[in-house]
Amino acid sequence: CTSLASIDIPNSVTTIGESAFASCESLASIDIPNSVTTIGEYAFSSCESLASINIPNSVTTIGKAAFYFCTSLASIDIPNSVTTIGEQAFSYCRSLASVNIPNSVTTIGNYAFRECKSLASVNIPNSVTTIGKAAFADCKSIASVNIGESVTTIGGGAFAGCYYITSVTCLAKECPVYDKDSGFNMFYVYKTATLYVPKQSIDA
Repeated sequence: CTSLASIDIPNSVTTIGESAFASCESLASIDIPNSVTTIGEYAFSSCESLASINIPNSVTTIGKAAFYFCTSLASIDIPNSVTTIGEQAFSYCRSLASVNIPNSVTTIGNYAFRECKSLASVNIPNSVTTIGKAAFADCKSIASVNIGESVTTIGGGAFAGCYYITSVTCLAKECPVYDKDSGFNMFYVYKTATLYVPKQSIDA
């Protein structure tokens, strides 16, 4: 529905299904009611005019590629009810300059924020245990990364192509397992970057 500019979703809706509003190119904003618990796969993918969206505290899952290629989306607050950010959920959101990942999230899926070129920093909370493959790949504006203490697994090329990173803080006391067989390094940087880790991890 390429001319659809706005929509009111009633409080009776609990699920926004797969590809429900995909390629609604004129949709500029949307409020999701508190009744919704799931945003399905590709639900808002390629909504190129979508500049703002309210995700309520009722949502627990943001599905695969739910906001894929929403190129006008500048910021997003993920509520503290969400536990999983699906594969490619926000990939190619090239205007996304800030994102709040709450302490409820345990998994950041593969390619979740790939090529979010305006993203300047990443703060991964202590609740996250898994950062997926190429989760933040090609986010060329990222300067600093903070990785919480509970991360145990980092996928191949998680920050590949983030050439301008200067600071990485990893609070995990044990080095997270990295997918070395992926063929991609975790980081590629043009200049020197500083890695900060807990003293006890060095002593161990």
